[in-house]
Amino acid sequence: MLSPALSLYVHVPWCVQKCPYCDFNSHGLKQNLPEKEYIQALLADLDQDLQRFPAMQGRELHSIFIGGGTPSLLSAQAISDLLNGVKQRLVLSPNTEVTMEANPGTAEADRFAGYFQAGVNRLSIGVQSFQQQHLDKLGRIHNGDEAIRAFEFAQQAGFKRINLDLMHGLPNQTLEQAMQDLQQAFALGPSHLSWYQLTIEANTAFASRPPKLPNEDLLWDIYEQGHLQLQQAGFNQYEVSAYCRDDDRSQHNLNYWRFGDYLGIGCGAHGKLSDLTGQRLLRTEKVKHPKGYLEQDRDFLFKQWAVEPSDLAFEYFLNRLRLFEDIPKAEFENLTGLGLDTLESSISDAKQQSLLEENEHYWIVTKKGRLFLNDLLNCFTD
Repeated sequence: MLSPALSLYVHVPWCVQKCPYCDFNSHGLKQNLPEKEYIQALLADLDQDLQRFPAMQGRELHSIFIGGGTPSLLSAQAISDLLNGVKQRLVLSPNTEVTMEANPGTAEADRFAGYFQAGVNRLSIGVQSFQQQHLDKLGRIHNGDEAIRAFEFAQQAGFKRINLDLMHGLPNQTLEQAMQDLQQAFALGPSHLSWYQLTIEANTAFASRPPKLPNEDLLWDIYEQGHLQLQQAGFNQYEVSAYCRDDDRSQHNLNYWRFGDYLGIGCGAHGKLSDLTGQRLLRTEKVKHPKGYLEQDRDFLFKQWAVEPSDLAFEYFLNRLRLFEDIPKAEFENLTGLGLDTLESSISDAKQQSLLEENEHYWIVTKKGRLFLNDLLNCFTD
């Protein structure tokens, strides 16, 4: 196994209110944000990881992603303290991508400028929709005008790399409404769009009280016409739900999907690390609830486990198949420690179903394979 690229994920668990579709580890903010204490805890969490996994020390950070929750509830000073603390502990290059999620309802021009000055060089704004009836149904705290202003604040602050999150297949959404959201996004001129269908997840308010969603035919029409409009606007699809202009792909997400390593700090954050000495992959999960996470002098690790060798191929392809690029055979061997012979039956099955093709160095997902990714992934289960 060769050492893959290393990323850092930082989780901020608080939101103004919990959205009914959200199954992330997020908590409505019921009191003042304990940002100073939380930044201290995050850096202590990172210190523990570096002590627990000394091989991570000295490795250059490929990317940092500050997600949530709503990280833009934190002040610019808090983000600056966090990033300075990370720089004291890990190696960053001038090209390290530093992404932060922001919600339009918490957008302020001065705050965005402060994030940029603190070292954030990519912003991801959670718009979801520009239309009030859909924002209300999704439980969002912003309106369409505030979403537009948030983008303008980001540009004025100096951000060149801005992603907009948009959802489609919303309750009672028409094809025309879905296309209007895309056209409004195009007019703003982002370098990246995350465009994904609303799904009802377990343990959410929508799961207990399901809204009326568009039927399958309409969902397909929205996807097909939306994909065409994205292409015509100069956006290239490089991942299942990600599109970019001028090859401005998210380096952090690329490292996830290419089965890279990542440290995860913060409430409920997950990590994946290659233990090169033991020829194994380790996964970590941190204490989930903010109250427990902020207890003093605690071990932030909730659990740690090694991925079973029998599960490695499935986990690799579960990630790798999200990307719209050929899959290097050498990468599979390097990142899993498994030989190509372990995949003979799975690859044969996928080829027989016309889901996959191959040459000497690469596996190539077919057009049919892209349409039936779950069927393709099932080829790699035991």
